[in-house]
Amino acid sequence: MDARDLIYSIVGGIVVTLLTAFIPNTPGMLLGAVWYGFPMAWLIRMVVAPQFFPYTVNMVNMILDVVFWAVIIGLILGLVKRIR
Repeated sequence: MDARDLIYSIVGGIVVTLLTAFIPNTPGMLLGAVWYGFPMAWLIRMVVAPQFFPYTVNMVNMILDVVFWAVIIGLILGLVKRIR
């Protein structure tokens, strides 16, 4: 894997992580908040107290999501290069 593939996988991981902010990932029986992000929920929107800023970002889960998706995209890029 060269530097270009590494940059592509990191940027792709960031893009896919930000796109997962549209996927609800709320655990069952949880009331008052909606969690977003996949596979780790990193964006939390409070429903109970919307008069305050309702969004909270869990940075640890967000970084784990970026790493997860960067590895997946890196593997896909490696397979595509190997097939060619």
